[in-house]
Amino acid sequence: MKNRNIILLIGMNLLWAGSYSIFKVLSEQLDSGAIASLRFAMAGLLLLAAWPWLGGQGPRWRELPRIFLMGTLVFCVAPRLQVAAVHLGKAGDTSLLTALDPLIVASAAALFLGERVPTRRWWGCGLGMLGVFLLSNIWRGDVPLHGLLPNALFIMSMMFEAAYSVCGKPLLHKIGAMKLLASGLAAGTLVNAILELFAPGQNAFRALPHLSAQSWIWLLYLSVICTIVGYTLWYVVIRETEVNLAGLTVLTQPVAGWILSVIWLKEPLHAGQLWGALAIVAGLIVGLRPRRETPIARSTESAEQQLADVEA
Repeated sequence: MKNRNIILLIGMNLLWAGSYSIFKVLSEQLDSGAIASLRFAMAGLLLLAAWPWLGGQGPRWRELPRIFLMGTLVFCVAPRLQVAAVHLGKAGDTSLLTALDPLIVASAAALFLGERVPTRRWWGCGLGMLGVFLLSNIWRGDVPLHGLLPNALFIMSMMFEAAYSVCGKPLLHKIGAMKLLASGLAAGTLVNAILELFAPGQNAFRALPHLSAQSWIWLLYLSVICTIVGYTLWYVVIRETEVNLAGLTVLTQPVAGWILSVIWLKEPLHAGQLWGALAIVAGLIVGLRPRRETPIARSTESAEQQLADVEA
């Protein structure tokens, strides 16, 4: 992966990290379904309005079932589980669980896309998980059992979110990245709207007139920065590199999310967080370390390039 792409993805993950604290703030006015519905509906409407200028080819009829599946899992099921996990637990705890995301993404890429995951990336994932273990403080044995439910919900959301790469990457050579995102958002918004219509209590439609200006600003941040910019950048990067390598940059989220939860939400600190953060950073360095090319590998690559030039 190009150094530029690594920097862009790490920067994007720092911006994504703020979403967990935002979920916590928005949950005072909206439930998990309403937050997901409004966030992705706003993003989808903006992209659909700009459809003629998005570039690239649009989806064909035979590609719509896969896009509908992706949109439902990524923009309906996964975010509802994610926001519910933050609401039930702590923003810092759930943001730390994102260290498991590279392992989930790498496993999905190997299973469904046939990618070969180098050993150093498995080591990077392992260090990231060690960091989560230290950060969660579970090794002290004083974590209440009810804290396992939000963690389980969050891990399930990451499994569903992996469908964005698994379903989307094979379509990127046929469909423009932003049009693929817009189509997935339209599918997810349709399912979200149906669920909200039949949701009891304060659903997204009933909550709209009562939202504060601050809530609209946070929803706009989630829609434009975290969704349109972030998800488009992800597709642009994985179109030319392996999904498992791009997924490793997610290890920056746990540390950034934890710092935000402490500064913004005033969540308590403990000693294991320092060692956990260091383990996660070490995992990022190990996993993203460029492969060393041996003289044999370089000569083979050179011979293949010369053969291609002759054939051309």
